[in-house]
Amino acid sequence: MPIHTHIDMSKEMIRVTDLHKAFGDNEVLRGIDLIVHKGENVVVLGRSGTGKSVLIKVIAGLLKPDRGTVFVLDEEVERLNHTQLRALRLKIGFSFQSSALYDSMTVRENLEFPLVRNSNVRRKEINMRVEEALEAVGLSKAISQMPSELSGGQRKRIGIARTLIMRPLLMLYDEPTAGLDPITCIEINDLINEVQERYHTSSIIITHDLTCAKATADRVAMLLDGQFAKEGSFEEVFDTDDERIISFYHYNFIT
Repeated sequence: MPIHTHIDMSKEMIRVTDLHKAFGDNEVLRGIDLIVHKGENVVVLGRSGTGKSVLIKVIAGLLKPDRGTVFVLDEEVERLNHTQLRALRLKIGFSFQSSALYDSMTVRENLEFPLVRNSNVRRKEINMRVEEALEAVGLSKAISQMPSELSGGQRKRIGIARTLIMRPLLMLYDEPTAGLDPITCIEINDLINEVQERYHTSSIIITHDLTCAKATADRVAMLLDGQFAKEGSFEEVFDTDDERIISFYHYNFIT
């Protein structure tokens, strides 16, 4: 388990209460409660298709809940108008499973894009932030490359660098190690922890990867059948008689 020194248990960055979300007859989330404290990495662990990504989309205001409340940085997301929601999202970094880079732009242009689009930052400051973000993810030399020239792990790092450009207070990671080889997975896990320590971000990490969960989580919330079956440290969650959790562990066994 990581040891993070910047967690402030007195400060809530995200509070989700009695969250319900269904698509037709498919009830995906059935009464979710979750708190993320300042400086904390919370891993939401569960099989693919269990509603993990739906949860972070509701938190970011990309989906509306059927019932329940979501507070992010002391703002009730459901009550925000378009302008307020856009301002809130600028404080949130999204690391998408696909990295979501623009193929027609160089690495530098990809990183500059959110700054140029969403702020009045001067060119000198933009250059400094690009260099800082690339240095933070260990890819300073890739600044002039195209996404097609990068490996999957490198694209994932550049995607994270692009979120860091805006200096977010929150990070939402959607399956950060999906499709990567074991060595690159370790590098991405280390990077998540480095971002945590360097930028003092609070994070939700959506994954079904037990190695990722064990390496990055201050706290794990196990999502099963639309509800959190158990919450605590990695060891606490898997110290259980719940056959569903035991089955999940053995199916995704850590070698």
